[in-house]
Amino acid sequence: MISQAEFYEKLTSKRKIASVKEAKNLEKALQADVSAAVLSIGNIGMIQRYVDLFKHHRLPVFLHIERIGGLAQDREGIAFLAQIVKPDGIVTTRNSLIKLAKREGLLTIQRVFLVDSDAIRSGMNSVQETQPDAIELMPALLTDSIERCRQEVKVPIIAGGLLKNREQMLAALAAGASAVSMGSRELWKENVEHEQL
Repeated sequence: MISQAEFYEKLTSKRKIASVKEAKNLEKALQADVSAAVLSIGNIGMIQRYVDLFKHHRLPVFLHIERIGGLAQDREGIAFLAQIVKPDGIVTTRNSLIKLAKREGLLTIQRVFLVDSDAIRSGMNSVQETQPDAIELMPALLTDSIERCRQEVKVPIIAGGLLKNREQMLAALAAGASAVSMGSRELWKENVEHEQL
């Protein structure tokens, strides 16, 4: 598994994460020049094969565990992931799963939805409590909120959701995100790592 330091280095060098939501995009994500891939597809019977594919290509792979069919979202489910499937980490909104995954040695990305000021405050409190390796703020278009959260957390921020073009990617990065996460294969091709922000 990739170390936290290696993950951070990849985040800042490539600045893009491929969010894979359909099996037909697995190969495209492998060909993209990205920091990591987040898989929001599959089930308990197929996920091992998907993770092995990304590991074979030396691309860090995270599982959005709420989207993996048949996987128990409890201590045993997380232990199964860590000991058998062996992704580099998980993505989740749930504090309890972040804590369990950290105990099992997995990297963690905590997803926070920027719905309103109460949600932001609650999300930042959760992040302070769980101390994930990174947070994903959604939607990425709320650049003012990204700037505000950047001042409150010490871990890398990933901006994800609703990104439709290069300008939106650059705006999220300029607001303080270390990387952007997109489901669009076209946006995976965008070269943003050397842009002056």
